[in-house]
Order: sequence, then structure tokens, then C-alpha cells
Amino acid sequence: MTDKNTETAAPEHAVSPVRMPLEPVPSAGVLHLPVNARGVALTIIATVAFVFALSVAHAFFIPLLFGIFIAYTLNPLVVWLERIRVPRLLGTSVVIIAIVCSAALTANNLRDEFNSILVSLPTATQKLARAVKSLQRGQGSTIQQMQAAATEIEKATNQAAGGRPVAKGTVEQSVFNLSQWLWASSIGVVGFLGQATMVIFLVFFFLQSGDMFRRKLVKISGRTLHTRKITVQILDAINTSIQNYMFMLLVTNVLFGLLMWGALHWIGLENAGAWALAAGVLHIIPYFGPLLIMAATGVTAFMQFGTFSSVLAVSGATLFIATVVGTFVTTWMTGRIAKMNAVAVFVSLLFWAWLWGVCGLLLGIPIIVIIKVICEHVDGLQVIAELLGE
Repeated sequence: MTDKNTETAAPEHAVSPVRMPLEPVPSAGVLHLPVNARGVALTIIATVAFVFALSVAHAFFIPLLFGIFIAYTLNPLVVWLERIRVPRLLGTSVVIIAIVCSAALTANNLRDEFNSILVSLPTATQKLARAVKSLQRGQGSTIQQMQAAATEIEKATNQAAGGRPVAKGTVEQSVFNLSQWLWASSIGVVGFLGQATMVIFLVFFFLQSGDMFRRKLVKISGRTLHTRKITVQILDAINTSIQNYMFMLLVTNVLFGLLMWGALHWIGLENAGAWALAAGVLHIIPYFGPLLIMAATGVTAFMQFGTFSSVLAVSGATLFIATVVGTFVTTWMTGRIAKMNAVAVFVSLLFWAWLWGVCGLLLGIPIIVIIKVICEHVDGLQVIAELLGE
């Protein structure tokens, strides 16, 4: 017996259920990821436009970033002066004046050594040119054979093309023009002094403003307490990372300069103090700075002693000190501060060097540290932080 309340008859014109198309079964070994083509295209266009803007406006961004990083570094000194009842404006002025006077005093003490290096440049250039020519005069040398072969190929090419043969005894132009070099150097010095003045004023205004920009960033980050808390965490992490990185640079560069001064003074290289100061400054440039100072001191040793053994001694000492400082100090401190893998650091340095040259080498690591800190705290950007991390 059937229950009429529960039993329902199928209507004559019932619509058959719609069958959804079956999703394709992913084949083995293939990873299927949802890709938003429009979003990817817009991201690429925005990235290219941003990089182009950084390249065009480098005269604005480079002093600005230097000012921000130096202000981060000096801020603890100003805060300490505030704690001992020194007004912030006065404390900022004292810190800036002390740093500028210290730099001027150091340059003044080493002025004679730097002048000696500049005065010896023409003589050193002539001596180096004579040494290169003496190497090329060797009978049956590889360089001479290559030059002869290149000359014959050029003659044959000119004759086949109906051109004039290469005239013998042509006057060779001087490779090094001292007046042009001095003019270019003077222009570079004026530009450097202008940039340095801008950076000093930026540092002064950043330090004098205190935590004003920090409070403004927290205020505009969002209305919820959670969003503002994350913003504070990001700013604290950036502040700690930049200060620790700058402290690491100070320790490693001072240590490298002192060790270089001891080694060059022991070898007997003239103007060891000036070269040690230059070594400490150039050591700021990761990877390439020690190579530059090794080449410069090696050439100077050859000019002074005239033997390749002295070149090997000076270059070897520079390479040994750079390796020791870089391996046992810089690597350890960078790992504790940034916690980034070496590949990411080197690739970022290549990018910023391509974009801004030497200034990019100096600013590359602090910028990538800030990017990593931000990506760690922002939803959707943890992938970038994972790629940059250890």
C-alpha cells in the first residue's frame, strides 16, 4: 500500500537535470595553476614603468635614500641625547657637525699623502706605459703575433674593399690625456660635493623631525587596530634591520681599513694611510670594492718597487684581508641581520648596479632588506620573502 502524502508522481513535462561538464583530469606530472593573464600583464607593465622612473629620476632618489639610511643610522645618537635632556634640534645639530668635522679633520690629516698620490700620477702613467711597451717588444710573444696577424687581416680587407692601405709609421695618439682627466675629475668632485650637501641637509631634516613620519604612516595605514599594529611591526623591523646593517658596515670597514694600514705599512708602501682610508671607503661596495683596491694598490706597488713580486705581495695581502673580513665578519653579521641567501643578495646587487652604478651597489642591500621585511608582513607577498630568505 502506497503512502499518498509522500509519494509524488513525476510530471509529464519535467525538465531533465542539467549535467555540468566534467573538469579535465590533470595529467600526471603536470602542475595546473590558475593564471590571471590580465593581472600578470598589468604587473609587468607597472614594474617596467617603475624601473624606468627609478632610472630617469636617479638624481632625486639616490640622495633621498642615502639621507634616509644615514638618518636611520644616526637616530640612536640623537635619541640618546634627548634622554639626557638635550633638545632634539640641538642634538641633531651636534651630531651632524661632529660627523662633518671628523671627516674634514681626517681628510686634512691625510692631505699630504693624497697630494703625493696625485702628483705622482703622470710619472706613474709613463712608467706603466714603458712597462707595457717592454712586454710587447718580446720577440715571438703572443701579443706581437696577434698584432701582426690583425694588421695583415686589416690590410687584406682594405685592399679587397678598394680602400687605402694602412699607412706605416702613423702617429699614435696618447692613450692618457692628463688635462682631460683632471677636468673630468674636477667636474666629478663638484657633482659629488653637491650630492653630499643635499644628503647632509636631508639627514638633518629627517633627524630633526623625529618620529613624525612614523606616526603619519601608522595613521594613514588603516583605521583598524590590526592594520596599524602590523604597520608598527613593519616599521620596527625596518628600523632594526637598517641600523644593524649600518653598524655592520661601520665595523667591517673600520676593521678592513686598519688591517690594510698595518699590512701596507709593514710592506713599506708609500702613503699607506691614504690607501688604507681608500680601502675602508671602497670596502663599502660589496664584492667589487676589494677588487678595486687590490688593483690600485698593486699598480702603486709596481710603480714604487718596480718588481712583480711586490705586486703579488700587496695584492695578496689585500685579497687575504678582504677574504678574512668578508668570511668571518661580514658573512656572519649579514646572516644574523638580514637572513638572506647569497644568490638573492648578488642578483639584487647586479640589478641595482645596472640601474644606478656605484650608488646602486651601495644602496642595493639595504633596499632588498626593506623589501624582504615588507613582504614578510603583507598578505600575498610572502612568496617574495621566501625567495629572498635563507
